[in-house]
Amino acid sequence: MVTQVQIIQWIQVFASVIEHNKEELTELDAAIGDADHGINMDRGFRKVSNLLPSFVDKDISTIFKTVSMTLISSVGGASGPLYGTWFLRASSATAGKKELTEDDMLKLLQSGLDGVIERGKAQLGDKTMVDVLSPAVEAFEQAVNEGMGTVEALRVAVSAAEQGLQETIPMLAKKGRASYLGDRSVGHQDPGGTSAYFMLRSLLKVVESSKHRG
Repeated sequence: MVTQVQIIQWIQVFASVIEHNKEELTELDAAIGDADHGINMDRGFRKVSNLLPSFVDKDISTIFKTVSMTLISSVGGASGPLYGTWFLRASSATAGKKELTEDDMLKLLQSGLDGVIERGKAQLGDKTMVDVLSPAVEAFEQAVNEGMGTVEALRVAVSAAEQGLQETIPMLAKKGRASYLGDRSVGHQDPGGTSAYFMLRSLLKVVESSKHRG
């Protein structure tokens, strides 16, 4: 089970990871984008962090919806709508929940991915965050079907996400600002894929540490 407390911790950890890696994200974006991904994401998650105390008595769905609305209103570029949509779909998938089973987590991750695909009109191979999120969801689903618990399934998913991220490097960008560069987009790691990997890795870190304490 993933608890409401762990969800709050995950958002807190992810916000911290974004803050510590904002220069890296911005450098990646400078190569193929507007050089603002790290700055924009950090701005949005700083605002989310300020709301964390108000999440204590909220259910998981309400937390996700608040994160979504905050990101949509404060993060510029494509990142705000895409991450906002991810968390909004996660909110719909977890309505009324205070804790999440493996199946709930799969529904959450799949819903978030579906939302990003619909919003960004991106497919696998377009050099976007979909190239990280999609293999992660597929790996998580397979792991759950094989009887793995949440922690083990997330380990498999994060490993698949990391591989997906590496595979964005040789890709030709087909979406967003990077697509304007044509062949010059090849050889650069996708910034949105990088932050998506950070998001999943942050979730794994929280559920792993809780398991060790337990």
